[in-house]
Amino acid sequence: MKSVVFDEFGSPGKVLKTIERPLPEPGPGQVRVKLVLSPIHNHDLMIVTGHYGFKPELPHFPGTEALGVVDKLGEGVTNLAVGQRVTGGGSATWSEYYLASAQSLMPLPNGISDATACQLISMPLSAFRLLVELEMQPGDWLVQNAANGAVGKMVAKLAAERGIRVLNIVRRDAAVAELAAEGIGDAVSSEHADWQDRARALTGGAPISRALDSVGGRASDELMDLVAEEGWLISFGALSGRPVQLNADNLLFKRAIVKGFWAAKPSKIVTPEQMRGAIGDFVQRAAAGTLKLPVAEIFDLDHVADAAEASNTRGRAGKIALKP
Repeated sequence: MKSVVFDEFGSPGKVLKTIERPLPEPGPGQVRVKLVLSPIHNHDLMIVTGHYGFKPELPHFPGTEALGVVDKLGEGVTNLAVGQRVTGGGSATWSEYYLASAQSLMPLPNGISDATACQLISMPLSAFRLLVELEMQPGDWLVQNAANGAVGKMVAKLAAERGIRVLNIVRRDAAVAELAAEGIGDAVSSEHADWQDRARALTGGAPISRALDSVGGRASDELMDLVAEEGWLISFGALSGRPVQLNADNLLFKRAIVKGFWAAKPSKIVTPEQMRGAIGDFVQRAAAGTLKLPVAEIFDLDHVADAAEASNTRGRAGKIALKP
């Protein structure tokens, strides 16, 4: 079978390649899944570059989330059946077949599109956990950059249901219109020199108690400029590829709190039962058509280097995904 692999850390467009390897056999509690579609997440590419929270042993077969069809059951698996359509985490999901824990997979109705189904767990669950761990109340204001990304959109929509106000910062005027088309307002484009003044005007002077930073670099301090005294800044990503930069005045005189969020670490606040309930809710929303997660372009496994390069394209209308 075909699998994507890398033998050294580096630029995904240069080090990712496709090889043939034996079909994996599921162990106890595992299933073998036939790939339908697997998204390329930012954290997947960070693993390839060697800049994630852990470095896997090399060679490494990447991919962490996918939609597939159960192909073979391991010993003791009773909650799934061969031929069942499933989504969830796994190991080496950028392969024609991959292994996954039976407990990590969610059966899906056929009415959910492949594009939504392949990315139904990782990003939506991160948004859910973030909102719980931010400890906000109805009426509170949150500001986030990269608001037109998958997590940003989910945060905005889930927050609105909780009565939490979200100030959405994007890099292009066109992205403001894209968010509006999905029912997401209170958006400002940083293309304009006075974007921070526009952002403050949207809150009507209300304090902003939390900031969610997915960019890093100077963008971190630009968000902190907007945060009220004793507010929090949560570092969620580093799309700029640069370290978080913060002015000491913003930290000292605001008595601000800076925290990191890594979804790979178990939450001390959100219980496994709450997360399972959230995933079930996402499936119901997707089946009803109220949760749609677009894919901008699909590449086959042989063109994984091109797919990785496409993931860096600004303004794309969804994830890049891989198919067998």
